Amino acid sequence: MHVPWQRLIRFIASDGRLLRGEPILPYDDFDLGETTEETKLRAKVIRGNDVYDTTGALVVTDEVVVVKQLLGPLTPNDVPILRCVGLNYATHIREAGRKPPPFPSIFFKPNTTVLDHGTDVVIPKICQNDQADYEGELCVIIGKDAKDVPVSEAIDYIAAYTCGNDVSSRKLQRDPAFAGGVPQWGFSKGFDTFAPLGPCLVRPDLIGDPQTLLLRTIVDGEERQKELISDLLFDCAYLVSYLSSGTTLQKGSIIMTGTPGGVGGSLNPPKWLLPGTSMEVNISKIGTLKNGVIFA
Repeated sequence: MHVPWQRLIRFIASDGRLLRGEPILPYDDFDLGETTEETKLRAKVIRGNDVYDTTGALVVTDEVVVVKQLLGPLTPNDVPILRCVGLNYATHIREAGRKPPPFPSIFFKPNTTVLDHGTDVVIPKICQNDQADYEGELCVIIGKDAKDVPVSEAIDYIAAYTCGNDVSSRKLQRDPAFAGGVPQWGFSKGFDTFAPLGPCLVRPDLIGDPQTLLLRTIVDGEERQKELISDLLFDCAYLVSYLSSGTTLQKGSIIMTGTPGGVGGSLNPPKWLLPGTSMEVNISKIGTLKNGVIFA
């Protein structure tokens, strides 16, 4: 599919309006995640309710505005559900002490987890006792309803890519005292604000082969994760096909494709998220998703 925008941002303009737009990059490799009021990034206003529309109802206008504050590209209401893939990078499988799964390991996040770029992740009391963790991920955005999609046609259903952070609570995920006898992922990763997305949506033709992208996660200025997307066991096209087997992936649904090695809980000693922690997920050709952390 081919949406009318190349990159999509959501922002507050200098005149106070909340808008979506096509950013006008000041130079080719400008990182949209670095946008501040001082950068005076300009954007063409996008008109229309359905950001994935390909019928002409969605229009990139000639109205140019200045971005005052960059938000996340999507709100919770824009996302029906997030399908997430566990144990999909060889490096993460090794650090977790697990064997490569024969098929993707799937769990779900509700849309209430979706959080803006530049906004603090809120760690609730139940997750504050040395267990909150980050997971930088490449995210796939489904642009039209998909069911029983062959791998060869999967790209036709991908509207865009973005960066994501699968914030997690490790004790609630796999400590038997909190999670029971088997690891459980839904509750431990499903708290409000636990899925920051951004800084923008990028159309597939600007990305090319996503396998060539480099993912980096920087926490408090320290690079914790660095891996090519080619380390994925199950690539983006396969995931779209597999997840659509007998199931309708609704337009706007997100696939979080998994995280590489280097999560905080696997470090020696572990490094958990604390109030004031800064997290950055950077993916080449997309930009940097930035979020802080607060306890509440």
